[in-house]
Amino acid sequence: MAEMNTVILSDSARGLRAAAGLLRAGQLVAFPTETVYGLGANARDDRAVARIFTAKGRPVFNPLIVHVPDAAMALELAEFSPAAEALARRFWPGPLTLVLTRRPETGLSGLATAGLDTVALRVPAHPLAHRLLEEFGGPLAAPSANPSGGVSPTTRAHVLDGLDGAIAAVLDGGACPVGLESTIVGFDRDTAVLLRPGGLPVEEIAALLGRPVDTLTTRHVTAPGQLQSHYAPRATLRLDAAGAASDEIWLGFGPVASLRPGLNLSERGDLVEAAANLFAHLRAADALAAEAGLSRIAVAPGPDSGLGLGINDRLRRAAAPRF
Repeated sequence: MAEMNTVILSDSARGLRAAAGLLRAGQLVAFPTETVYGLGANARDDRAVARIFTAKGRPVFNPLIVHVPDAAMALELAEFSPAAEALARRFWPGPLTLVLTRRPETGLSGLATAGLDTVALRVPAHPLAHRLLEEFGGPLAAPSANPSGGVSPTTRAHVLDGLDGAIAAVLDGGACPVGLESTIVGFDRDTAVLLRPGGLPVEEIAALLGRPVDTLTTRHVTAPGQLQSHYAPRATLRLDAAGAASDEIWLGFGPVASLRPGLNLSERGDLVEAAANLFAHLRAADALAAEAGLSRIAVAPGPDSGLGLGINDRLRRAAAPRF
């Protein structure tokens, strides 16, 4: 793919018009959501969606999340069960993606849904994302704006670090406040099934529905973010570490001291702070390792509940064998 000049667009009305114009022309524009920066393309344009896979080096069997400005547009694209309606009413806009049966004649690209009869839908809460979707006036396919398998971007600089020259523009909205991708929920009839933990704690979903959320183990990718090796820095990760060895950089959580150089996701043990810091700290720890000539990062354990479930999911995928 020929390299292009990636433009930085401001959050002004002029910047939004320029971003929407590029999207209508079939180009790729990275934009902020409350979770991470997404790499947006017109979800009804096959060639535009294909550019996402090319820019990211993403497997074409891995479906994309389709972002819409409101629940009304989501209802035009998919069939909602009572449970799905209840979740959408309570948690949209927000860091929740619902995998639902696609309606016929939506015009959505088959690449965006990986040829499945379902579509992953989200209404982002970030005000700039909402303004862009309103200005564009249609659905945007938007995975995280980084090379496939790499660390997700939570700032403009992170986007440019991986995709500068490969996409048309970045709409700059500062740092993403949540910093952890959306929770993905699918349905077996009217039973909610957790497909990926994320920025919305699964406990809140279960509390709203009045019953536990099931989990699903499958060899087929049915939702974004389910590849075993994902979110990976260049250095390898050693999880559940009590401390860092002499050949490791330290990534701590809580009041755990280490004699080795490194970072801490949250010295207070605050999961909200840890989620917001996760991808930026993985990048920073990776850079520290490279500067020191090291190839490993030792990661302290954290709780496996609430936002911790999503944090640990990302860390396990980042530590998985690379293929």
